[in-house]
Amino acid sequence: MLGKRNEIEVIKKAYPKGTRIRLISMSDDPRPIAPETCGTVDAVDDIGTIHVKWDNGRTLGLCLGIDHFEKIS
Repeated sequence: MLGKRNEIEVIKKAYPKGTRIRLISMSDDPRPIAPETCGTVDAVDDIGTIHVKWDNGRTLGLCLGIDHFEKIS
């Protein structure tokens, strides 16, 4: 469990609140966010989900290794 906790801390440091991201693809959601949509990280929870406030007004979390996205400046 300690290894998983360390992985989550790495995610939290890599994607702090306010980080801007652009979605490339989201494959496992019944109502996915459209590719190329940008958003702002709101939080990373204790299981490593990156919660995003999307510029289109939606909120939806991202999962590393499942969803594809990139940081933007």
